[in-house]
Amino acid sequence: MRGSFQTRTIKWSMHYGVLLVYVAVALFPLYWLVKVSITPDDILYKQGTDLLPSKLSFEHYATVIGKSDFLLFFRNSIIVSGITAIASTILAMASGYAFSRFAFKGKFWIVGLMLVTQMFPLVIVITPIFSIFGTLGLTNSLTGLIIIYTAFNIPFATFLMQSFFDGIPKDLEEAAMIDGATRFKAFVQIIAPLTLPGIVATAGFCFTGAWGEILFALLLNSSASASTFPVGLLLYSTRATIEYGPMMAAGVLALIPVCIFFFLIQRYLVQGLTAGAVKG
Repeated sequence: MRGSFQTRTIKWSMHYGVLLVYVAVALFPLYWLVKVSITPDDILYKQGTDLLPSKLSFEHYATVIGKSDFLLFFRNSIIVSGITAIASTILAMASGYAFSRFAFKGKFWIVGLMLVTQMFPLVIVITPIFSIFGTLGLTNSLTGLIIIYTAFNIPFATFLMQSFFDGIPKDLEEAAMIDGATRFKAFVQIIAPLTLPGIVATAGFCFTGAWGEILFALLLNSSASASTFPVGLLLYSTRATIEYGPMMAAGVLALIPVCIFFFLIQRYLVQGLTAGAVKG
């Protein structure tokens, strides 16, 4: 009995010990980000490797908010990421439902083509996209970013939504249609509420992908008025120096909306991920 208790205690200690180490390693970069952002410049480079700063200051945050275009970049990121998430999710719901419920000619090739788009690196399409968007007048605009982000998010979001729809029995909507409901009404009133966690999870992934993207944001925009915050962070880095304090402060501020967003949807996110893994 005593030996069994000791064995369980050892297993419990090892389990939570490994978990604690993993959490510490995962959160350490975030801690260092915050630490550098509140360290004054006069001691930042003298005590750069110290775990705790000897003095705290919010001068970097004041610089970012009051003496830069960060708020503009921040607004642009909110607009681009929000619209991208909404547009990608709506289109993915429609296409995912079609793939889940209908058999149509060319379905295999369409799915295969969507898979192919996920296999090659985005860097190989930079030149043609820049040429096309330049001709259409979509450079230096938030509209261009929204279009490109939505286009590249749709394939993954479609497969994600399809897995959620596959987990819902067809009998539910068929019963509703027998009672006189149209397919669209059955979808809105029955299928959509049941897949709400999946819809929120899909929107969360699309929002996050657009929020931190920098390749196309840097390629398609050369003006501050249409730049997002990842591009704004580069302004603190030049050939001569890197302003670590303001850069880290801007990074901390940029994490706030993402943390709030995922805090609000965490319940739906967990439900959506687990529901999408099981086929009913």
